[in-house]
Amino acid sequence: MAKSARPNILFFFSDQQRWDTCGCYGQPLGVTPNLDAMARDGVRFANAFTCQPVCGPARACIQTGRWATELSCPTNGCRLPVEHPTVARLLRGAGYECGYIGKWHLASYDGAGTSYYDRPVPAALRGGYDDYWLASDVLEFTSHGHDGHMWDGAGNQRDFPKGRYRVDAQTDWVLEYLDSRRQDRPFFLMTSYIEPHHQNDHARYEGPHGSKDRWADYLVPGDLVGTGGDWRKNYPDYLGQCNSLDLNLGRIRARLEKLGIADNTLIIYTSDHGSHFCTRNSEYKRACHDGCIHIPMVIAGPGFTGGKVIEPLASLIDIPETILAAAGVAVPAFMRGRPLQQVVKKTPRDWPREVFIQISEDHTGRALRTHRWTYEIQAKRADWYRIHGFDYVEAYLYDNQADPHQKTNLVAEPGFASIRAELAARLAQLMIDAGEPRPAISAAAAT
Repeated sequence: MAKSARPNILFFFSDQQRWDTCGCYGQPLGVTPNLDAMARDGVRFANAFTCQPVCGPARACIQTGRWATELSCPTNGCRLPVEHPTVARLLRGAGYECGYIGKWHLASYDGAGTSYYDRPVPAALRGGYDDYWLASDVLEFTSHGHDGHMWDGAGNQRDFPKGRYRVDAQTDWVLEYLDSRRQDRPFFLMTSYIEPHHQNDHARYEGPHGSKDRWADYLVPGDLVGTGGDWRKNYPDYLGQCNSLDLNLGRIRARLEKLGIADNTLIIYTSDHGSHFCTRNSEYKRACHDGCIHIPMVIAGPGFTGGKVIEPLASLIDIPETILAAAGVAVPAFMRGRPLQQVVKKTPRDWPREVFIQISEDHTGRALRTHRWTYEIQAKRADWYRIHGFDYVEAYLYDNQADPHQKTNLVAEPGFASIRAELAARLAQLMIDAGEPRPAISAAAAT
């Protein structure tokens, strides 16, 4: 069959990966040579941030282009609305073949209260990925670093080969898909890895065998220097997980070359959020700090070439519109981001000067990140199941220019009252634009 002229799109999605694990973002060790090569071919977004530093809500945003609160998916354990237009549904309507491999985390419960955490996700809860499906709703519940399973579109369990590292096994299935599909339609394939997420039931990061020795001589990230947390025992394995992702990115790019479709395939590499290794709260994410909101974002292929480095801010919420624009599909008015093609060509005058971030579970927070400032407000009363409408108090203010590792919280310093007032007004407007009521924001108590 004739190959399609429209670009294929492969979305390589990691979980809990800091931007500074990558060589193209300054990592001195050879953790990501394949991603670094992709950045030299394509476009690297130097200042990319998540819109929600929690797994499920972030995924809801990238499947729909809407804020997690708009979808009633503000926390993990929420089901993506069944009939909501998604990227996959829109692409399929335009003739794309849509496939999904890996961690889903958006089925959770059906209307009758049935959990899909450890069972096959039914077709109705797959977000429109109706052409190919090989996934687990919560992959960290059905696998470990060297064992586990997913389910195919017919509900059949597929086990990882005994002893094979999880990233390698998942990529084996990605290559199987690429080799077996017909080429008469363009494809959109999302491969959603669990790495470098920690393994919940083992309470640690599980890298490939030998990671602790291979990556023992790492440079401690500046935000972790002098802190507690559990990074000392976990960081070598964490880098090992990132290196495994990179090796498998290389396998995928090589297979696209072998199949003769590399030049017409757009590859998007990014993550849902990072990890601060229990240094900002009692776990790994759910905070406004760069350790968990600053993410890698590299795109290469049609429209993203030349080794450009983009300094203007980019958000995970921009990815859905970027995918649709690459496919030539009209972007629905309800989507909240901007196609990144706009800023690659020339930064529009109205390009956002901040990234809006919704935070849940550890606390209910709203934050914005500009080039210079990080500012967060937190709800005075915690309630996971309430979406918005809280009274808030100022919680964090960081000057990222003077304090890039965010060691000094300025939120109660009198000399920054005017800065806080400006940022509070900007954040309030972002919340209103996201469909939330105008917040009541109290000043932090002076220290």
